[in-house]
Amino acid sequence: MIQEGSSSVTSSPVQFFPWMSLSPGLGSPFPWLRELKSEERGLCLIHLLVACANHVTAGSLENANIGLEKISHLASPDGDTMQRIAAYFTEALADRMLKAWPGLHKALNSTKISSVSEEILVQKLFFELCPFLKLAYVFTNQAIIEAMEGEKMVHIIDLNSSEPAQWINLFQTFRARPEGPPHLRITGIHEQKEVLEQMALRLTEEAEKLDIPFQFNPIVCKLENLDLESLRVKTGEALAVSSVLQLHSLLATDDEMLRRNINSPSVSKNLNSNRSHIVLQKNLRTLGEWLEKEPVHIYSPSSDLTSPSPSSPLSLAPAPKMGRFLTALRALSPKLMVVTEQESNHNGPILMERITEALNFYAALFDCLESTASRAPLERQKVEKMLFGEEIKNIIACEGLERKERQEKLEKWILRLELAGFGRVPFSYHGMLQAGRLLQTNNYDGYKIKEENGCLVMCWQERPLYSMSAWGFRRYD
Repeated sequence: MIQEGSSSVTSSPVQFFPWMSLSPGLGSPFPWLRELKSEERGLCLIHLLVACANHVTAGSLENANIGLEKISHLASPDGDTMQRIAAYFTEALADRMLKAWPGLHKALNSTKISSVSEEILVQKLFFELCPFLKLAYVFTNQAIIEAMEGEKMVHIIDLNSSEPAQWINLFQTFRARPEGPPHLRITGIHEQKEVLEQMALRLTEEAEKLDIPFQFNPIVCKLENLDLESLRVKTGEALAVSSVLQLHSLLATDDEMLRRNINSPSVSKNLNSNRSHIVLQKNLRTLGEWLEKEPVHIYSPSSDLTSPSPSSPLSLAPAPKMGRFLTALRALSPKLMVVTEQESNHNGPILMERITEALNFYAALFDCLESTASRAPLERQKVEKMLFGEEIKNIIACEGLERKERQEKLEKWILRLELAGFGRVPFSYHGMLQAGRLLQTNNYDGYKIKEENGCLVMCWQERPLYSMSAWGFRRYD
């Protein structure tokens, strides 16, 4: 695992690969790079990525450019796991470097077209290839069914209304209730009108087939611009909220004060002196194993120079937008809110912390996707490029309000939701049984579900990748 710290290690790749120096003016190392074995190449790429990221952080663009050139001879979007992840991390680092010249950056990106159909396709591919979203929907639906027992009018607010499969499954379960289905209303929120139109069409057709009284209320907007009055919650409705990989986007608030502290001369001086070392070990099967075994030490400013690190479980970065949003949701008195988020901390102000955290997280994600989708390389590549690659680029290349990928770990979501007045609701054993059957039936080997603090984490091998928590309206005396 990549670890922070200032301690040195007894051996490093430089001892094994002395030609890997990033100093300009040396002879070409490229013939040697191409002859590396898979394990050596993976460790070499880790070292080069971290060293290059340090140069980008320090503003040493000449050395960063040399590092990117060397990595380009090893990385490939068609290669093994480490080669593929290196390709997307170098693209993100290069994009960040280009932003030093805004005119050049804008010119190179001016003709890029974002296709709604492609966005829908890649989300659907991720849903089909990996079990994480399927598991999230299973647990969310089961929690809703249990919370809405006996209710005749149910209103569900879907903060990312893009996948009809989730609610079609819920329709079928509601239809099987002894007392019959409730009158169901779903308010779907999405920034793309076309996505909501497809949701409305598909869900309305299914509701008619099952003879379920149903209404779909589309709201076209970004979550950050949502007016809660537009949700039109009615008296007598039992309310549930589903948030799948959405809440973290609200953390993209004005963080200029924190960034000014981090960019103070004393802290920048220490950041620029960043050094990394990794220990060479062989016979490790996956990139996740390399990162688990290789202690890459990265300098972090000491606590006397900065405020508590945002990576600390007990540290919450100021987020007034998030606080107001959660408090306003609680004021609607929902019987249930289920939150699914990535189990990683990409919300820190320090670039090197984000890079190392993202490297660990996406290493495991690329590993599990390759294992699950090994027979569908084209589909896998689309997910890696159009979904994971864009997330990596946002985490590394963007700052301020532009940086939307601000995931935080479960312990921070627990703090935020409890501070907003929500109380934890445990997931039922029945939901665990359904999830277990889903993994077994679809031969999802290597995936695990663990309970943590009354919540759930979804893992690849032993590495948590996504968290789920259920919450209810907590009354005060």
